[in-house]
Amino acid sequence: MIPTDFRIEPADYTTDLPDLRKVRETVFILEQKVPEEEEWDDLDPRSHHVLARDANGQPIGTGRLTPEHKIGRMAVLREWRGRGVGDGLLVALMDRARALGWTEVKLNAQVSALAFYARHGFEPYGERFMEAGIEHQAMRRAIEPLAGPERPPARPRGPSVAAEEFDGLSAATEATIRLVDDARRELVVFSRDLDPALYSQPAVIDAFRRFATAGRGGVVQLIVLDPAAVQGQGHPLLGLAQRLTSVFQFRTPVEDVDLQYPSAFLANDRDGYLFRQLGSRWDGDWSPAHPARTRQLADHFGRVWERSRACTELRALGI
Repeated sequence: MIPTDFRIEPADYTTDLPDLRKVRETVFILEQKVPEEEEWDDLDPRSHHVLARDANGQPIGTGRLTPEHKIGRMAVLREWRGRGVGDGLLVALMDRARALGWTEVKLNAQVSALAFYARHGFEPYGERFMEAGIEHQAMRRAIEPLAGPERPPARPRGPSVAAEEFDGLSAATEATIRLVDDARRELVVFSRDLDPALYSQPAVIDAFRRFATAGRGGVVQLIVLDPAAVQGQGHPLLGLAQRLTSVFQFRTPVEDVDLQYPSAFLANDRDGYLFRQLGSRWDGDWSPAHPARTRQLADHFGRVWERSRACTELRALGI
């Protein structure tokens, strides 16, 4: 007997690829005879994916949102059609687009599904065309992006401290420890591979441990551009995060503009920051209290964070 309930959840392309394949290969390749080489493309690793799962956690439907602002690869297993799974997938993808700040989404609908998409406000444009041997119609819909969270009132600030340039790993380490120790409840880290020469040092790990165990409800948000590189390092900061999962949160970008960002930085909630123009070098500038520069870096971090996906390949290590 098929369960009657299901759930929709974000999917990670790397971790959830077997489940994506179960649905897409069943529907598109076996059922609709789409050539396998046309089903999987270079947009897949760069797209936001969603999965529908039954009550037993088995995949029953999927869809994706590409960097081109297009919804695609919508597929639901035959026995689950007509039961609201497709509606749930489409709504989840549009919600994700709104969260990314997009104002329009497009899709190429199979002609047999035009009524389904029209019911969700999509309108056809252009001429019909053939894709993978199936007649399609381009459709689009305007959406209202989600309003960003209101900024809290500015808290009283101490005197600003002029930025100081540094050159060398030793100086970067001292500044990093100071910034982590100064933080109250929030730290953000933007790095390509968690800079093992810096963040693996025992003194730096100890500073993060003090912050995480201070009992203030602190959170460390880390954006990692190359999680695969981190996986192979046996990075001690990951070991700490594994033991303190409520404190450490990891995400990795999916947009090309974010993946190409060359710099690295750390910022805390006491207006302190450390910035390296090139993440591969140990020179840059820092200040324990520079509100304008720290706000600029924190705003950039927040925008990238919202566009990024949960770093599930690091969670696979126990995080």
